[in-house]
Amino acid sequence: MRKGVKIALITLGVLIILVLAAAAQLFGLRTFIGPRKRDLTGRTFTSTPARLERGKYIANSMGCLYCHSPHDVSKRDEPIPTGMQGAGQQLPYLDLPGKIFAPNLTPDKETGAGTWSDDALARAIREGIGHDGRTLFPIMPYSHYRTMPDEDLASVVVYLRSLPPVRSQLPKTEIIFPVKYLIRNAPQPITTPVSQPDLSDPVKRGSFLVNLIGCADCHTPINNHHNPIPGMDFGGGQIIALPSGKVASSNLTPDPSGIPYYDEALFIKAMRTGSVGARELNDAMPWMILGKMTDQDLAAIFAYLKTLKPVTHVVDNSLPPTLCPIDGAMHGGGNQNRKP
Repeated sequence: MRKGVKIALITLGVLIILVLAAAAQLFGLRTFIGPRKRDLTGRTFTSTPARLERGKYIANSMGCLYCHSPHDVSKRDEPIPTGMQGAGQQLPYLDLPGKIFAPNLTPDKETGAGTWSDDALARAIREGIGHDGRTLFPIMPYSHYRTMPDEDLASVVVYLRSLPPVRSQLPKTEIIFPVKYLIRNAPQPITTPVSQPDLSDPVKRGSFLVNLIGCADCHTPINNHHNPIPGMDFGGGQIIALPSGKVASSNLTPDPSGIPYYDEALFIKAMRTGSVGARELNDAMPWMILGKMTDQDLAAIFAYLKTLKPVTHVVDNSLPPTLCPIDGAMHGGGNQNRKP
């Protein structure tokens, strides 16, 4: 009798181990044991005029304050209300797995980042670990910001410290099960210096900027598991759901179904004004932020886009949504596409 119980217990133990091993293989070990993270250090970043200027440029033209500030959506350029820069907001995207709040980054000590160390901010920006040790939802593009050189990172932190403190209490982010655990696989510690990349020509500069901004995150179609469809990089068609409605991202490749008719001047003008001729860009495209970049940076982004592999994928938001056989989404011009 005892021998039978012992065998049963051993068998049960082996089965549990096999199930756990299979779960770790399928969902990632970090789902169960927590994210990779390094311990915070006491490093600080000295404020200098050069860092303030550079940090202001990055934070205002590459998305930091766009996500971390409320907006007046009644106006075309969705300005940040006076005195609320960096005060945080609930992200407006309707298809998120829960309620995601971009926190108050101002130096307010009660509701903002006033008690966070410089290294806590740095770790959150590039490594995806919050000041309290939690995993940040990857809509915070830390996987892209990993390439941000150390001096730019220092500049951003210095600039955020210079913002006027705003008392703005926000609820905590609530991510649904099981996503709240699956995202633990995303953070990657940075323990070595990140040097300035090679920006010696416009295409290299544009490649760096396009990755930093995360253009492909919206402009590449995804499958029903929210993974990018292979071979469709920058091919458009991903559905962005906002309170104002749903819109499909544009095909940015040089294919005839993309933007081969753009030249540098038209691209820069579109980013500055939010319009391509008489056609207005949808508010899902943050032209009002990216348009604050310098002509040199915008021209470099366009130079890089011209080198993309052409992707045949018709996406036309002026047409009624129809099922696209390539990405399985409902978007304008979808029925004009054919699987390769």
